[in-house]
Amino acid sequence: MQKEGKAMKNIVIIGAGYAGVLTAKKLAKKFKKRPGEVRITVIDKNSFHTMLTELHEVAACRVGEESVRIGYHKIFAGRRIDFVQDYVEKVDFEKKTVLGKKGVYPYDYIVVSAGSKPTYFGVPGAMENTFPLWSFEDAVRLKDRIHECFRQASAALGEDEKRKLLSFYVVGAGFTGVEMIGELAEYVPVLCSRYEIDPELVSLNNVDVLPRVVPTLPEKLSAKIQRRLEKMGVKVLLGANVVEIGADYIDYDRGGERTRSIAGTVIWVAGIESTDITRQIGCTLPNQRRCRLEADAYLRSAKDESVYIAGDNLLFTAEGETAPVPQMVENCEQSAHTVAHNLYCAVTGEGEMEKYAPKFHGVMVCVGGRYGQARVGTQKHMLNLPSFLAMFVKHFINLAYFVQVLGWNKIASYLKHEFFTVRDRRSFVGGHFSNRTPSFLLVPLRIWLGAVWAFEGVMKIVEGWLKKPMLEGFFGGATAWFNSILGATGSAAADAVSSATGAAAANAVSSATGAAGGAAASTGTLLFNFNFLGLFKAIFVSGKTLAESSVADYAFKLDVPLMNWFVNDVLLPRQGLSLAMQIFIVFAEILIGLSMMGGLFTTLSGLVSLVLLFMFACTTGLYLSSFWMVFAGIAILFGGGKIFGLDYYVMPRLKKGWSRIGWVRRSYIYHD
Repeated sequence: MQKEGKAMKNIVIIGAGYAGVLTAKKLAKKFKKRPGEVRITVIDKNSFHTMLTELHEVAACRVGEESVRIGYHKIFAGRRIDFVQDYVEKVDFEKKTVLGKKGVYPYDYIVVSAGSKPTYFGVPGAMENTFPLWSFEDAVRLKDRIHECFRQASAALGEDEKRKLLSFYVVGAGFTGVEMIGELAEYVPVLCSRYEIDPELVSLNNVDVLPRVVPTLPEKLSAKIQRRLEKMGVKVLLGANVVEIGADYIDYDRGGERTRSIAGTVIWVAGIESTDITRQIGCTLPNQRRCRLEADAYLRSAKDESVYIAGDNLLFTAEGETAPVPQMVENCEQSAHTVAHNLYCAVTGEGEMEKYAPKFHGVMVCVGGRYGQARVGTQKHMLNLPSFLAMFVKHFINLAYFVQVLGWNKIASYLKHEFFTVRDRRSFVGGHFSNRTPSFLLVPLRIWLGAVWAFEGVMKIVEGWLKKPMLEGFFGGATAWFNSILGATGSAAADAVSSATGAAAANAVSSATGAAGGAAASTGTLLFNFNFLGLFKAIFVSGKTLAESSVADYAFKLDVPLMNWFVNDVLLPRQGLSLAMQIFIVFAEILIGLSMMGGLFTTLSGLVSLVLLFMFACTTGLYLSSFWMVFAGIAILFGGGKIFGLDYYVMPRLKKGWSRIGWVRRSYIYHD
């Protein structure tokens, strides 16, 4: 609770990029149980957050535009955070106000996390004649430009005009430059096929004054990346200083020799500098290196302790290091944590401020969707990962970040865009996970699976499952049959086998495993009986000799001690509980059947179907002739009822209502 007489503190965060979003969310969480003590205001010129590290994927059309933008109303839903869409023009440190185009915002503490913008190093024509890649709008504009070049080239009459339109230069061979040219090189064959253009007419070039690509990585990895680019048809021009860019040309100096080349499209990713508002702030506060603001160990301005700095705007050299912290996502995440913690201490007067001691875990670069290099680990122990693992780690780290920003909502979206709807097999797992089979082809399978489940449930009613306990024969008969094949001896086993030939046991084996009652003889064949560390056994048998066996004779069982204990010591001794379980099984089977046939709540019915089949596999076993039900249940798990089913009408309404619930939006347990 707010202490009496204590004024509410205003915390204003300028910029809602990686650092700004995380700072705001961490602050809101810290003050969750102390309402009224602070007002957190986040100001950004956009209404949405952009995943800057994925822009190249949009520009080269590997993923859709929507995949890299997240509305702030979603990110801050259910939190005590005021988001304002405004363009900040000035900070008045004397009056402690932030001046925007739309309003004035007083502050007690301010967080500068305004991010960066491209820098052109004074190269003539660079700003006017190139396509930068540092915002959502940049990515969309570049995507449209690439498509327009190929469209125009397909209609051009002369070869020279075609070559001009299809000459692409990426200036900058750092992370963004390599990822952009790699993405484009991967996309070019697709575009050439689509527009019927000879690939030999396309020219891809990566230019940089640096001696090697991605110099942050070890030389060995840089060399691998360069070889990969060259293998993809990219001409890598290193040690080339760009000196001028025109509407259709690029000039660069290499070894003292100036060269002019035809360039239809020049993409500029050669470096970044602070935004205009950060530069204005830098007129008052100490700064260096393209106006990065100097901070003390607690990430406060070296001149004004009411000003905190996070992300790209931060200039701070950690203890024991010789270079300032890098402008990368991991620095944004870790600096946001320190800023939020120290602001909490400053406002409440509780706890001790912590010094910023970042621990970076490596860097990764992707050359298209299928190849990558990574150097990861701890500061003292770094290791290089092969391409497949590098790509895997890259996606895993993205997901770890998305959990912080938008939870399940963004994870579901990311998996969909990067794996399940991937275009042109442009993924490190190819197109194996991508949606290709039309959903309507699953309709007959869904209806048939539902009919089988409904039939099983109705037959159990006919056999008296709602009237008297029958689970002892249902479970016991099948268990005895397996034991007879496994070689169980003694009178108890003999009695069990004998009882398994009775009507109840025959029904048990037939219903649960798909076998006929006559399979209760002990003349079967054991194929394997694996014991997995005492946790469970996997048993695979045939009810006949191998020469006589058909698919309907092979049975599989999971022998799980915990399940055996529940059945033998808890369920069977209590007739009331056994009858209740029987009734549950009957109605579950019928409801699953009706649900699948009608296409209503098919995801839920698919899950329950798999749970029941797993339960049968652990108690009575499953014959191979019934295994199709497992695979069918998996096949219809996601969206199986949205084609010729009631889910087509019901789920959008339920989804819309669900996503409006406060705690659901606050926890992000929905997806768009």
